[in-house]
Amino acid sequence: MNFTEQGIAGHIGTQALERLQQARIGLAGAGGLGSNCAHFLVRAGFKRFVLVDFDRVEASNLNRQFFFPDQIGQPKVAALAANLLRINPNLELDLFETRITGRNVHELFARCTAVAECVDDPGAKKLLAESMVPVKELFVAASGVAGYGDPDRIRTRMVRPGFLLVGDETSTCCLTNLPQAPIVALAAARQADAILTWHLTPTPS
Repeated sequence: MNFTEQGIAGHIGTQALERLQQARIGLAGAGGLGSNCAHFLVRAGFKRFVLVDFDRVEASNLNRQFFFPDQIGQPKVAALAANLLRINPNLELDLFETRITGRNVHELFARCTAVAECVDDPGAKKLLAESMVPVKELFVAASGVAGYGDPDRIRTRMVRPGFLLVGDETSTCCLTNLPQAPIVALAAARQADAILTWHLTPTPS
């Protein structure tokens, strides 16, 4: 058990940490939501991840995504993996630098106990929900995380058991309402908290 894991165990206990480390979390997207959700989950105690994103780090990402200037131009999944490993060097990371399609979505996340939808494209959001909700015990999506102000608008709603939706469900990103770090990170934290809560909640006997 490394220093990070020792610190986490001191907060949640060894048994809870072991439970989290047996889970495998899928992150569909490694941008504003995905990169922040990932590092929150690592700090919570999760160890196994599937990271999927086709994009590369750009300067415009640095206002809200968990990347640094010297990583500009790198694949997001590789850059994110490097940053997460600095928090816990014992992580088990499966990296896929690819677009999520109807042909690969099930294979990419086949071994995951939970999947967080962290993509921008409406078509990809729809595909993930339609593909993952029927087969995963927990799917946490996001909708409406643009702009700043009124943080209480970012909420977690249960669409149905095992399908949670985070955001205000109305705001859209545009030139006059661009994504900002506080709201994006808040939504990512809510996604991470939903995943943490689900994995630590005892299953009714």
